[in-house]
Amino acid sequence: MSRQSPDNPRRGASVIENTVAILRCFAPDRQELGVTEIAPRVGLHKSSVSRILASLEQEGIVEQAPSRRYRLGLGIIAIAGPLLADLDVRRAAYPILQALTRATSETSALMVWDGAEAVTVEQVPSPEPVKHTSSLGSRYRTEGSASVKVFRDAGDGPDRAGGPAYALNDAETSPHEVGIAAPVHDHRGEVVAAVLIAAPKFRTDATRIAELGEHCVQAAARVSLRLGGSGRQRL
Repeated sequence: MSRQSPDNPRRGASVIENTVAILRCFAPDRQELGVTEIAPRVGLHKSSVSRILASLEQEGIVEQAPSRRYRLGLGIIAIAGPLLADLDVRRAAYPILQALTRATSETSALMVWDGAEAVTVEQVPSPEPVKHTSSLGSRYRTEGSASVKVFRDAGDGPDRAGGPAYALNDAETSPHEVGIAAPVHDHRGEVVAAVLIAAPKFRTDATRIAELGEHCVQAAARVSLRLGGSGRQRL
């Protein structure tokens, strides 16, 4: 087996593993570390650690403190930002989804937009034996999907006077399912998620759809308020 030169850091997956190992050296009680402190922790030569830190510094992932030791930089927050946003909205929404399912006896879910598809990130299943559910991480891009309509309509123009504050999928994507979705707004007024109710078609006549729509809108408004939004629902 050939030995590795300290001036030739491992490539491919090993480089990624080494980078992650270096980042994991930082902790609340180790906020600043020097190259000579990191190298023995990760089992790398100091020159290899220096090169990796230099690359991370270029991207703002780490920065040099006045002491010339390294600490985590703000760039790491930018990378984690989308995940943190999703976690915030999930935490804000979950108890409201639970209450929504208790009130309607139908499945409720939280959807987010990844730029091309609506993604299920939280769900509370209906207690009924016949129900519609999806796995967390399920993706939807069909135009008829209620949640997709919410995200597609976001920012398209002025509010629709007199129109419903929710999007409806009345068996458009499946003859057996009705979907109702309402937008969740953050403190900037931007649509960051959608609250969805999914119900079997046989349980949803026009009166029931209107009732579920009102429940959905109210739930989305409560999530919006918890995110700093106004709670005024609109598409």
